[in-house]
Amino acid sequence: MALERTFVLFKPDAVERRLCGRLLTRFEERGLKILGLKMLQVTKELSREHYAEHVNKAFYPLLEDFITAGPVVAMVIEGPGAVGVVRAMLGSTNGREAPPGTIRGDYGLSRQMNLVHGSDSVESASREIGIYFKPDELIDRETTLGGWVCASDEK
Repeated sequence: MALERTFVLFKPDAVERRLCGRLLTRFEERGLKILGLKMLQVTKELSREHYAEHVNKAFYPLLEDFITAGPVVAMVIEGPGAVGVVRAMLGSTNGREAPPGTIRGDYGLSRQMNLVHGSDSVESASREIGIYFKPDELIDRETTLGGWVCASDEK
């Protein structure tokens, strides 16, 4: 399993509902490493850059209104197969359909207000990380417990 980086965004509903600490803990307890973390306000321009593939779709204006409605928390997460691991932790896009035990299954009831964005591929992660973080904002380090998360041949 390859060591991957992925992008995660706690959306305005997660921030407003004061779930960020709880959600961050789930990633850390899973053994994933946080390389960068910051709170920011998404502008209309940043929204268009992030969701470029959706800008001309009928639902985009509602998406833009939502993602710019309040602060978000952006982060870069690293770990073996991080993209797939994070996506599985999030659950289905629609919280009503997400199984219990997933973030959306435990905390969500909406398709649009679904708390968290996670990159859908290594390529998307690289693009999204570049939108939200400068290289010097990421801190790559060995963690004290890193060797206890998975075997060396799984990294």
